[in-house]
Amino acid sequence: MRKIREMLRLRLEAGLSIRQISASTKISIGAIQKLLSRAEALQLPWPLPEELDDTRLASLFYPGADTTASSRYQMPDWPTVHQELKRKGMTKQLLWEEYTAQYPNRCYSYSQYCDRYRQWQKRQQRSMRQLHKAGEKCFVDYSGQTLPIINPQTGEVRFAEVFVAVLGASNYTYAEATCSQGLKDWLGSHVRAFEFFGGVPELVIPDNLRSGVSRACRYDPDLNPSYQQLAAHYQTAILPARPYKPKDKAKAEVGVQVVERWILARLRHHSFFSLAEANRCIRALLEELNARPFRRLPGNRRQAFETLDKPALRSLPHHPYEIVEIRQCRVNIDYHIEFDRHHYSVPHQYVGERVEVHASDHLVQVSFRQRQIATHPRRYYAGITTEATHMPTRHRKQQQWTPGRLKNWAKDIGQDTLSWVTGRLNERQHPEQAYRVCLGLLNLSREYPAQRLNASCRIANREGLTRLKQIKAILQANRDKLPEQLPLGTELPQYHENIRGPNSFH
Repeated sequence: MRKIREMLRLRLEAGLSIRQISASTKISIGAIQKLLSRAEALQLPWPLPEELDDTRLASLFYPGADTTASSRYQMPDWPTVHQELKRKGMTKQLLWEEYTAQYPNRCYSYSQYCDRYRQWQKRQQRSMRQLHKAGEKCFVDYSGQTLPIINPQTGEVRFAEVFVAVLGASNYTYAEATCSQGLKDWLGSHVRAFEFFGGVPELVIPDNLRSGVSRACRYDPDLNPSYQQLAAHYQTAILPARPYKPKDKAKAEVGVQVVERWILARLRHHSFFSLAEANRCIRALLEELNARPFRRLPGNRRQAFETLDKPALRSLPHHPYEIVEIRQCRVNIDYHIEFDRHHYSVPHQYVGERVEVHASDHLVQVSFRQRQIATHPRRYYAGITTEATHMPTRHRKQQQWTPGRLKNWAKDIGQDTLSWVTGRLNERQHPEQAYRVCLGLLNLSREYPAQRLNASCRIANREGLTRLKQIKAILQANRDKLPEQLPLGTELPQYHENIRGPNSFH
């Protein structure tokens, strides 16, 4: 159609002869004569009308040609076919057989059916070219390929994950090996990537990794609280890619591919015995990667970074982000929360409430409705940390009792009372088991004088009485007021002025 338009222009506008047109367009003289005769019969003007596109022009000069699909064959309903293929167990073979049963004499062969469906698919797919502003976006992801790390003592092989970060405008790339894809490694990789770039981008585009996105959603994803805290510290924003939409982070996908080809592939024959050793090799190859010249653009990644991204990045904060684990906990009935096998106390009035725990490497902070209510040093062992001010008054008083304090109180009453209390503390496997019985005895000094209580303890010590109710019985029966009784084994004197002997009886 382009040559027909050119032929008409040369004839109707330039006024060239048929031979001159043939020499210019490389069309035979006979063909030009036929086309010009047809144009004269149609009375075509020059310039041609705008509504006369190539399809209509072809139908004017070649009315017998059918530019559309042959009417002999029935074209399948491709949108319906496309939706049906999404069903589990559905195949193109089955859909083609149903199509041939419906149109037995007007159907395409199976190979033509598949080929036309592929052509239809290509026409449906669209790819938008994204333009990235300098310093605007950083794309992050993990490589699918891992790096083996050998334990030099045991020979055990662990596989390290490879974190990749790419700046959108310059394609400047950062990569490192980490132990896992866990939260601490994920956040730590971001911190080190920002330090490598020397600044912070406006947006970070991650995949829907569990460490970064608690609940993936196309429209309203839930970010991990620690990830949000990191973004707030660096004054950047997190924009997760849509689920199952890898083109949203195409820069990361390409960056991962480049790292796998130019770094990990080169390290495939190396043996690493520590993560630090692997990262040293990765860093050396990373410098070489960023210095490699572009294929179709002038310069390389480093030069583009220095020109585009570096001047536009936001400055780093004065202190790097300290990784903080954030977790929701419920306060137990003993006014303690459990974090990493250790129990930390909170004010007792928050029993049963849900609180938020922020745990850094050295500190554990507990907040309730955005207000901090407790702070403790971080402990890395199973146990209990209790602050006295968090306890109810009666619990605090109970905790203040010690064996020494009980003995001092008993000594003020009398030595016999001290002996009885000491005996009760010593006979138990743990002294705290005898606190209540000792307190019960000592509190009797509020009802009875110290002399009577000490006398009752003397009786109890002499008779081996160890129960509190036995001492109470002595006091209630006034036994402590009776004169001292001689021991049962004491012998009476043989001669006494009040004792008459056998001579007095005849």
